[in-house]
Amino acid sequence: MTRVLVVDDEPQILRALRINLRARRYDVVVADTGAGALKAAASHPPDLVVLDLGLPDMDGVEVIRGLRGWTSVPIIVLSGRAGSEDKVEALDAGADDYVTKPFGVEELLARIRAVTRRLSPASETGATLRVGRHTVDLADHTVTRDDGVEVKLTPIQWSVLEKLLRHPGKLVSQRQLLHEVWGPEYENESNYLRQYLAQLRRKLEDDPARPRHLITEPGMGYRYRP
Repeated sequence: MTRVLVVDDEPQILRALRINLRARRYDVVVADTGAGALKAAASHPPDLVVLDLGLPDMDGVEVIRGLRGWTSVPIIVLSGRAGSEDKVEALDAGADDYVTKPFGVEELLARIRAVTRRLSPASETGATLRVGRHTVDLADHTVTRDDGVEVKLTPIQWSVLEKLLRHPGKLVSQRQLLHEVWGPEYENESNYLRQYLAQLRRKLEDDPARPRHLITEPGMGYRYRP
């Protein structure tokens, strides 16, 4: 059974999430402070953490950093802070996803399912994945349409696509993509990503204006939706 640690200082949210998660057969542990969260995580290591940032004893970003000092457990931030700076700070500290309050329970559950997949097909060497009517072979660096036509990508287009496909369902921050594809000196050049994602969508999405697989999360980053 998947163990979820829910950290929030609002009793009604703790109660609602405990009920909804247990109804879906998750093992739920709750904490209402940052110190309590770190203690609970150390005593009974969770498979996933759902974390509020506005805690009474410390900022949630510090909790993320504390957890990242010893564990790679997925962390979903659930916060009323909607500013892009707060989102970027949390993601850069090590959060895997960010959901703003007020939130829909079904959306949160979908995010939980995405980050707790036990075996990511993209984590294996030689994995192939689907993007619309295309098959992407990560080992051979090829993209093939269903009619057998190979789609040509530039080295930069491929690098951006690969970074997203190797984290299916997971939010990849703008800063992380820029850092890994172009280098640390390009961390603020978000216009690069907009241009290259637009190019990839024109090549891979059935309707580039309404992408189903290469998704933009405004102010945060991008996500490959299998």
